[in-house]
Order: sequence, then C-alpha cells, then structure tokens
Amino acid sequence: MPQLELSWQGDFFLPARSDLLVSRQPVLPTKKSIAALACLLVSIQFTGAKEIRVGLIGCDTSHVIAFTETWNNPDAKGHVPGCRVVAAFRGGSADIKQSAGRVDEYSAKLAEKYGVKFYDTIEELCANVDAVCLESVDGRPHLEQLKPVLAARKPVFVDKPMAGSLRDVLEMFRLAKQHHVPIFSSSSLRFATNTVRVRQGAIGSVTNAVTYGPCELESHHPDLFWYGVHGVESLFTVMGTGCQSVTRGTTSEGKVEVIGNWGRGRSGIFREAKNFSGLARGPRSEIKVGEWDGYVPLVREITKFFQTGIAPVEPKETIEIFAFMEAADESKWLEGKPVKLSEMIRRANQ
Repeated sequence: MPQLELSWQGDFFLPARSDLLVSRQPVLPTKKSIAALACLLVSIQFTGAKEIRVGLIGCDTSHVIAFTETWNNPDAKGHVPGCRVVAAFRGGSADIKQSAGRVDEYSAKLAEKYGVKFYDTIEELCANVDAVCLESVDGRPHLEQLKPVLAARKPVFVDKPMAGSLRDVLEMFRLAKQHHVPIFSSSSLRFATNTVRVRQGAIGSVTNAVTYGPCELESHHPDLFWYGVHGVESLFTVMGTGCQSVTRGTTSEGKVEVIGNWGRGRSGIFREAKNFSGLARGPRSEIKVGEWDGYVPLVREITKFFQTGIAPVEPKETIEIFAFMEAADESKWLEGKPVKLSEMIRRANQ
C-alpha cells in the first residue's frame, strides 16, 4: 500500500510527495485562512483505493474489539470504510487488574474472529502497518510505546488516557512534532452529536456548562485520568480552551465536583455521576450535551485523521484537559483551594 509521508509545515502536516496531492499547486494553510485549510482537507489522498492497514498497541480494552468490528466488518452497524486492523501488540499491565485480566480474551478474539496478526515487538508491528492506534488502557506506558511508532513515522491515535501524567503528555506532543508525525488523542464523547453542535456554535459562545459522568478511580493515575477524562473531554469540547484555574470539591452526595474558571464570568463544571450527560448555556439558548453516541463517530474521525494527517483536536486543547485534571488533584490535596493551570503546565515542563 502507498505510504503517506507527511512533513511538518508550521501548524500543519503536508504530504512529502507531490504525487499524493490532487493539485500540485502549493497549499500553505494558516490559522487565518479557512479557505486554504478547506483546500488541504480535500486535496490530500492516498494513491489508489486500498485500505489503510492499522496496527493496535495494547489489547487490554474493549475498544480494540469495537474499533476492529467497525472497520473490518462491512456488515457491522455503523461500519466505517477506509481502514482495516491487520496487526496487534498484546501489551498489558500486570499491576492493573482491569488490564491484566483482559489481554488474553481480547487478543484471542482479534486473532480468531478478525484474523489479526500479532507481533512480539512494536517495531515489528510498525513495519507491517500504515497507521497505529495506541490502545493500552494504562496511560503510564504510552510514552515509551509511542517512541518506536514515531521512529517509524506512522500516524498515531492515542486512546484515553493519553498518558499517566501531564509531563508525559507534553513530552509525547514534543516528540511527535520533532519527528514530524501526526498525532491526536480524544475520548469518544467529544464527537457526540449535540456536543459537536455546541462546539460549532449552535447556541453561540458558551457562557457556562456542566457535564456529568462516571469517575472510577485507579490508584496509579491521577483521579480524573482513569474515567473522569470522558466527562472532562465533553466539558472542554463545548467550553474550548482558556480555563484559568480549577477548584476541586464534592457534591452534597459526596461525589467529585471540579469547577473550572474560564474568566469573564465563564465557568465549566464536571460532576461525578452514574451516566454521561450535561448542559451547556449560551446567549441563544441551552442544550443538552455530554451524552455518549457510541464509538462510530470517533472511528470516523480517526479514519479521516489517518487519511489526511490533520488532527481533529489541537495539542493545546488536549494539554489543557490534562492540566485541568492534574490541577483538580492538586486542589484536592490543598483542601479545595484554587489551582492555576498555567502553574501545572510550568511545573510539568520543568
């Protein structure tokens, strides 16, 4: 299959080979040029109509089955064409029950039902695929697992949580830029229908929002990283970047409550709850947000990302999400005092 090689051009990745462009005229998109960006989105394509071969790193999450079914089974509900999972690396973390107890089951299903081939090393996997989904449920090994992917120059989607610390998140984006490799990370909740509508301006600039979701804890990760990340991702999808500080407390029922101050009277709140939901308010109206619409919307975005090299989420926003979650942990230890995100990022950079 033709290899889509991309080179870093300012804020974007562009094909290194001109024969992979519909037009050979230079395309130099900037943040100020919506028209140029639109041209970029429609101009980059793989030569021919062959599927993109995808490799999975980590078989300890149900996501590997859901993604593979959506891509590989043409009869699947919501089937997304364009990619096929062909390879995997088992991975797994012995000190996390949710990880160690799933690897064998999911690996066997990938091999038996979908014919996925397993490799003993990530380097071998990368030599036999065009793109990678880093799926290890444990965020701690993600940085080291990412390094051979970047060395092989493979576009990579990193599933939640992107890492086990803000410091690792910053390093992952730094290395990806250094190696000129497209990368993004996101929860599937970002692409739920109503949440996307608000992001696109359906109610105007959001003045305040609250999102709800489970917040199961895992002792090796900051509290919100393990499962609260989903609700936080929804919150940032509708609020955008610019959160200044975080205050962590509890609800009247003793559940986690994290309040973010976006300045100028704008605020966003994440609250622990049994189910995913939320509400965003703007000058035009208010609308329900934060619900889960399944994995298909995320798989569509990953497919477009692999095809174009254009990430649907900017690094700046993902970094701020993880700064928000680490600041919530800091505020917890400070008994509810506000913590600035800029301070968390400054520390992580050091």
